Amino acid sequence: MSDDVLRHLYLGFIRLHILYHADKESICGVELMEELQHHGYDVGPGTIYPVLHQMEAAGLLASTTDVIGGKRRKNLRATAAGRKLLRQARSKLRELASEVLDDKDARRRKE
Repeated sequence: MSDDVLRHLYLGFIRLHILYHADKESICGVELMEELQHHGYDVGPGTIYPVLHQMEAAGLLASTTDVIGGKRRKNLRATAAGRKLLRQARSKLRELASEVLDDKDARRRKE
């Protein structure tokens, strides 16, 4: 069960990474997989593309298709709704990080 909970948390982190990068510039699945690997996530196409499709269906991402070197490439950008969600998530993330990383109660228990 703990593996399922951890996977669920990681998928949330991955979604935040996606929104962050899609807000900065157009992104594609392959680039995201590489970027996420830099952060220690082992994410393959079977994970990233369903997440991207879900986020696009939810209106958080919008796509355009380009042909590069004869291959179709779907580029994604954050929508206004995606940017709004990212702002809200940042606020909650700051609050959570402050609480979890600066856990004064835990330090008192150690003393």
